[in-house]
Parts: sequence; structure tokens; C-alpha cells
Amino acid sequence: MRPDSSTAPAVLAGAHALLLDYWELTKPSVVWLILMSTAVGFYMGTSGSLPLILLVHTIIGTALLAAGTGALNQWWEREADAKMRRTENRPLPAGRLRPGPALVFGLFLAAAGTIYLLAAVNVLAAVLGFLTLACYLWIYTPLKSRTPAATFVGAFPGAMPPLIGWVAARASIGIEGWVLFAMLFLWQFPHFYAIAWMYREDYQRAGIQMLPVVEPDGISTGRQVVCYTLALIPVSLAPTLLGMAGFLYAAAALASGIIYLYFGILMAREKTRPQARRLLQASVFYLPLLYFFLIVDKL
Repeated sequence: MRPDSSTAPAVLAGAHALLLDYWELTKPSVVWLILMSTAVGFYMGTSGSLPLILLVHTIIGTALLAAGTGALNQWWEREADAKMRRTENRPLPAGRLRPGPALVFGLFLAAAGTIYLLAAVNVLAAVLGFLTLACYLWIYTPLKSRTPAATFVGAFPGAMPPLIGWVAARASIGIEGWVLFAMLFLWQFPHFYAIAWMYREDYQRAGIQMLPVVEPDGISTGRQVVCYTLALIPVSLAPTLLGMAGFLYAAAALASGIIYLYFGILMAREKTRPQARRLLQASVFYLPLLYFFLIVDKL
């Protein structure tokens, strides 16, 4: 039987809403950051002409794997997400999706991404991709409800995308790839501590042991923000020392690093939500700007 013409718009609207919920389950904003970092790592690892087909394969495989990881993470943390205002409207805690299909969806994407990288890119890229997923889901995610050290552990899988891109281009890991890894590793701490400070009441309700929850005076949080932003400055200059980029990049990295540090110091001194938001905004501008000058200077 054909659906009644009067119900067709409702059916289409329902299907569209369902697709949007599955799309949201993949954490598309996080996937975008991962793909940006992967593409930069790939480009920096390329010598000679850019192998566009291999780059496309790398992006597709990484996107599938990252989307699957995001979906599985939301499946795992659905009960905690229901207790936080910033996440309570996600598809699973809001009840728009059921846990079973969401789990299958996440497993399918993660498996497809791993297999795609293995078949279309290289073994090392696939191994690093799978290790990223495993560390994020099976180590970092369970630790979040146990210790604030989870942030440090989670920074390792979080920093893997540029290294995966580098390995996809070169099929080997070099010191340059580790430098890209280190830059993203250090960048994450001020970024996530700013978020944690802004939403510390949410994390407390959900039982997530972020540093601002465990030490609400914010002294340790501020100290770590300053230390990591300060450490990021010399590490961000390493590509110039290694011949990956020139003095244009070095000047941009130094200037943007000092600005990032400035906002980190303001947040550490005042420990207010507005200053944490400014630090978060600075982090969001800092990383693409760094990548932009890294690419331009290589060109």
C-alpha cells in the first residue's frame, strides 16, 4: 500500500530527524577537527607532488573510524550525558535513539574505517587508527569517572590524527610526525580545561572526575593551563628547526603561542567562566591558524 499523501510529509520529516540524530551521534564537529589534523599531517609528510587519491582514501578511512568512535563514546556515556545540561539533549539520553541500534551503528563505522585504512592506505595507519579508538574507548572513557588523570591519558588518542596522516603519506613514523603529535597533545590541555571549568557543575552531577571538580579552587587547573600553553611555544617552533617550515611559520607560531599563553594566564588568575570562554575561543583560533601557516610556509 502507498502511504496516504497527507502522511508523507510527516514520514519524510521523521526520516530526516532520524538521519540528523545519527549524524549527531558521530560528533561531526570533533570529526572535522580530526580530519583537519589528519590532512595537515598527511600534507606535511608528503614529499614531491601531493598524492590526491591516497589523501582521499586517508580522509575517508579516518572519517569512518572517527565517526564510529564518537558514536561508541556517546553510547558508552549515555547515562552520564543524561545528567549534564550540555549533553542531555543528545540523541541517546533524550531517547530519540535506542542504545542497541546506536551500538551497532558505531561498531559498523569503526570496523569499516579500520578495514578501509588497512586496504586503501597502509597497515601502520590502520594500526594507529585502531589503537586510537581502543585507547579512547577502553582506557580514557572509563577513567573519566575515576580520576582527573584521565585528561592526560585522553590526550594521547586525541593527538594521534596528524601522526596518522603523516604515516598514511610515508608509511613510517619519523621525528617530524612526533612533533606534530606533540603540538596537538599540548594544545588539548588548555582547550579541555577551559571547557571543564565552564561546565564543572555538569561534570560533578555526572560523576566525571575532571580537575576543576576534584579541586574546585581552580589553582591546579590554572597552573596546568599556564604550564601547557607555555610548553607549547617551543614545541610549536620545532617544525622550523627540523626544516619542515620556515621563518614565516615560526613568526606566526611564536605570536599566536604568546597570545594563547596570555589568555591562559588570564584564566589562571581570575578563574571565571568568561575568562575560561575566552581561553576556549583562543584555542579554537590557535590550532587552525598554526596549521594554516604550516601549510603556507611549506608551499
